[in-house]
Amino acid sequence: MRTPDRDRCRFALAALCIALVAALFVPAAGALNATYEVLPNGTLYTASVDITGVSKYMFADTGIMGENIPIDITNVNVTAENRTPVDFNWTRIWSAPSVITFPNGNYTVNYTAPVKDSHLQESFPSQYHVTVNLPANLSVENPLLAGISQGANVTRFADNTTRVTWNKTLSFDLRFYDQNRETLLYIFGNFWIIFAVILLVPFLLLRRDNKP
Repeated sequence: MRTPDRDRCRFALAALCIALVAALFVPAAGALNATYEVLPNGTLYTASVDITGVSKYMFADTGIMGENIPIDITNVNVTAENRTPVDFNWTRIWSAPSVITFPNGNYTVNYTAPVKDSHLQESFPSQYHVTVNLPANLSVENPLLAGISQGANVTRFADNTTRVTWNKTLSFDLRFYDQNRETLLYIFGNFWIIFAVILLVPFLLLRRDNKP
């Protein structure tokens, strides 16, 4: 017996509603997670990076020309999907980035690395959900001092900590600042305002005296 058109329409509508609800409440697939936590001193960060279907991981920063630049890392550990620690081997070649190797699979790589000039950046071989957490003494709100790559979502919490996220990105770039840099910026700006006033006042007085 053929299903009536009205029943088929109702079934299609119900299926569409279920798909929409699933899209809202089920996290999007196809992207891994990378989380970076900047420590309060602003000179170190901890990273937790998911990897899948690989047998090695390279610790490198991205140079101006896109080249791999070695970074100094400590506290390295690798965990499997069930959070079980995984043994790995180091490969260190002079002037080249360090590489760790392990059995092919899906893992999370954790490590600590230095922050250079209040600047964090990373490129990925596939799409990642990226999260960068900043402590209360660091900020990205002032565009004259901070820099954030496109697609970022910035959240400032009540305790003055900041979270910056990118959804499905192949790279990110973040520059932050502390209160001392912001204070210096205000002092520098006020100095130039005063300097401009000092230069303009004699000029304005001279124009006034020369008026007929």
